[in-house]
Amino acid sequence: MSNLLSIGASGVRAYQGALTTTSENIANAGTEGYVRRSAEQSELRAAGSSLLHGRSLTGNGVVLTGVSRAGDPFRSAEVRGATADLARSEAGIVWLERIESGLTAGRLDERLASFFNSAQALAVDPSAAAPRAVMLEQASALAASFRATGAAIDTAEADLVTQTQLAMGEINALSEALAKVNAGLARAGQGSSASVSLMDERDRLLETMSGLVDLSASFDAAGRATVRAGGSGGPVLVAGDSAGTISFGRNAEGAMQFVVHRQGESTIVAANGGRLAGLADGSLRIADARVAIDTLAADLMAGVNAVQAGGEDADGNPGAPMFAGDRAATMTLALSDPRGIAAASPGTGARGNGNLAALSALREAGGFEARLTDRVSGNAAAIVGRREVAAAQSAIRSGAVASRDNATGVNLDEEAVNLMRFQQAYQASSRVIQVARDTLQTILDIR
Repeated sequence: MSNLLSIGASGVRAYQGALTTTSENIANAGTEGYVRRSAEQSELRAAGSSLLHGRSLTGNGVVLTGVSRAGDPFRSAEVRGATADLARSEAGIVWLERIESGLTAGRLDERLASFFNSAQALAVDPSAAAPRAVMLEQASALAASFRATGAAIDTAEADLVTQTQLAMGEINALSEALAKVNAGLARAGQGSSASVSLMDERDRLLETMSGLVDLSASFDAAGRATVRAGGSGGPVLVAGDSAGTISFGRNAEGAMQFVVHRQGESTIVAANGGRLAGLADGSLRIADARVAIDTLAADLMAGVNAVQAGGEDADGNPGAPMFAGDRAATMTLALSDPRGIAAASPGTGARGNGNLAALSALREAGGFEARLTDRVSGNAAAIVGRREVAAAQSAIRSGAVASRDNATGVNLDEEAVNLMRFQQAYQASSRVIQVARDTLQTILDIR
């Protein structure tokens, strides 16, 4: 009778654990990152029991050996890879849009056209005060537009550096958190409820990290993750309870370099995915846009000032510089008097307009408007292309997430069936205990 009681009691304990696990699955069906659990059971063989064809003739019930987790490392790796690819494209789009805003917000294209058109209007009657005033006003507006454009690019560049610093803080904090999870897994022991919960947290951290930098992850028997930044060939960022940090540097050309620091060693990491890669892409594009707009401003200032120097103003004096500054953000109007516009060629008098022809020639030769248009349209084309890539990558990631969740997520219909099955087994085990008690009582009553 004692054997029957112990068998029933073991069933009650085992199926109570199975019901608890099933209930947890149902309760967390909508929890992001939760992976389905299963209660693992095995026969509890009686000590010294005989075997027939390798099987025990007598047993001692069932035992709950642990809780298993329906994780799929391959599908999870696919999600991380797709997340890194999408994050790079989305981050790149942000900075392409900032460049577009910087190039167009100051209406620089309109200001360039208005400036050169005002010079053509002045050529009709160089001695008139009104067209001179209009041209000087257009020159002032052009300088202001260059300053606004240059400042917008500079601000975008500063914001990008700030965002990169924030990303460094995020990934370093995530690395530290993952190292703590690894330490917890080492203490929890395989198959425990604590270990499977920690593995869920581990996978959530890895997926979040993949949105920052592409990575590869391997796992030991306890589930602890070893993470390499930049893919399988990159330096180790996290191993066991030891976490490294990532820093970055940026040169004048906008090129970024990321470095992993761990256990006294510093190793360069090539970021090919994640937000860091998108920031690196944006850094190069912003630096290129800054050089382009600064070169455009410098060429215009030098060209216009040279035309001014080659002519005479309304008072017969050699033309003075119209613009001052060394780059777009510092460009200013140096000429304050409309009569100082050198419209005439030397010796032709106040009604001469020969020097304005040189300004028209500069407009054609310098190609200022065409250069700006090419820059804006090229950036716009890059945005369109990157958005198309991001849309495709988003679809790929959605498919990868759906595939993983189908394999590892909770199916409420299956859990409902399990709930009924385990409930019946629990009730049956309780009935075994009751039968054993009744039988024992009957025997005692006979005595």
